Amino acid sequence: MTNDRRSFLKTAAAAAGAAALKPTFARAEQQSAKTAHPAFVLEEITIADMQKGLASGQFTAHSLVERYLTRINVIDKHGPAVNSVIEINPDALQIADSLDKERKSGKTRGPLHGIPVLIKDNIGTHDRMMTTAGSLALLNSIPPEDSMVARKLREAGAVILGKTNLSEWANIRSNRSCSGWSGRGGQTRNPYALDRNPCGSSSGSGAAVSANLCAVAVGTETSGSIICPSTTNGLVGIKPTVGLVSRSVVVPISHTHDTPGPMARTVADAAALLTALAGYDPKDEATAPLRDKPAIDYTRSLDPNGLKGARIGVLRKNFGFSDAVDRLMEDALAEIKRQGAVVIDPVEVATTQIGETILEVFLTELKADLNAYLAALGPSAPVKTLKDVIDFNVKHSREEMPYFGQDLFEKAEEKGPLTNKDYLAALEKNRELSRTKGIDAAMDQHQLDAILGPSGGPAWVIDELNGDRGRGGSSGLPAAAGYPHITVPAGFVFGLPVGISFFGRAWSEPTLIKIACGFEQATHHRKPPKFLPTADLRV
Repeated sequence: MTNDRRSFLKTAAAAAGAAALKPTFARAEQQSAKTAHPAFVLEEITIADMQKGLASGQFTAHSLVERYLTRINVIDKHGPAVNSVIEINPDALQIADSLDKERKSGKTRGPLHGIPVLIKDNIGTHDRMMTTAGSLALLNSIPPEDSMVARKLREAGAVILGKTNLSEWANIRSNRSCSGWSGRGGQTRNPYALDRNPCGSSSGSGAAVSANLCAVAVGTETSGSIICPSTTNGLVGIKPTVGLVSRSVVVPISHTHDTPGPMARTVADAAALLTALAGYDPKDEATAPLRDKPAIDYTRSLDPNGLKGARIGVLRKNFGFSDAVDRLMEDALAEIKRQGAVVIDPVEVATTQIGETILEVFLTELKADLNAYLAALGPSAPVKTLKDVIDFNVKHSREEMPYFGQDLFEKAEEKGPLTNKDYLAALEKNRELSRTKGIDAAMDQHQLDAILGPSGGPAWVIDELNGDRGRGGSSGLPAAAGYPHITVPAGFVFGLPVGISFFGRAWSEPTLIKIACGFEQATHHRKPPKFLPTADLRV
């Protein structure tokens, strides 16, 4: 079908069916009104405002946890039933009480003291919660120790409120998966339109923060798994430089690409969480560059005038997948220029698409890294190898594979060791294309502080049978390079959020946070979701 004919048919259908659509949306609005949630005192509250309330006595850590637990029950488990939280920490109130005692004694650990945080269910905790990556194969699995992420959160005084659902195994099981679905957790929904996908794999973290079920959350990314759920849920998401945040005791995909990172409603909150998470871990060699470096307070990079004088390149190759998104990006570019940035448009990066090399790396590392993770769980581990997981899924196919299979797992199982020549060649080529000849070359040529592109399209309708249908985005190149990437809300398409991406060189988080803060403070696009049953395509 030609584009002209497709456009004609769409126009004719819209004219003929307009009257028929009105009752549908009227019913949607009536349903939304019936399920409207009560006013929530913590809605859209920032970490800074929480700390003011804790200092003044308006809040306690206990009261914050109680309010969020009630909110989860009302919004996540009932009512709209977003289904973003896979497990509640049974010790959350007790932990909050101990942190309140510390505060009363005059001790506070920092900006996260007493702040409720949710973490993705592939981030290990040695407590009374499981770490399953959403898979029934790891049901009742408790790692022998905390992940460094969990440890740093506890040291910072955060209350780990619970764990969030995710695209099972961080979306590496199948090419035909439905993001936000796991065998253990079921389907997470987008709080802006409940029939829409929250994207993944950090689906629950994105939906939970957006729905105001916690202050901030931690997600993980291999390629797009923080950025995509952040953009579709109207959030700020930071995919850090690989090695800035430890991956120890995190269920892995790829040791050269995986990283945890913050998901928040504001740049300031994301910066505060990143400050707590970042640092050297002797158990993760990717963090070695930080061994002798002082800790960085990323909140010091917050600057409402952060766009002034910044040199930003526009990666036009990432545009064009959506007219509506392109219009938002043009509006964003106009504002960026008004705020005093120097915009180089376009910037050419010859290697924006990296296909077979990245898949070879992912699948080879998945087999090696997951086998190592499962072995480290010890004799009580429900499964010991990737092959065991594959066999488990076959045996429990009705529960684990009702909609899609495990084609990528099966391909990974066929891969050789990390010494394999094909893997090593793919890894070298991948780094050369994405780094030396990619981001680094473009930034050197134009003396850039950041590269800009759309973070992705608006959320698509959930379709477990046919899988994901998301289009566009800017995650692939910085993910392949292992370089930092931040997304910030840039507006709405039919009430569905869309973000703008800024990415750059390794370890350039301070610069990107400054730029992102400048954009956020100039635009203020973030709006809380209304939990509509479906998107209103009339607006």
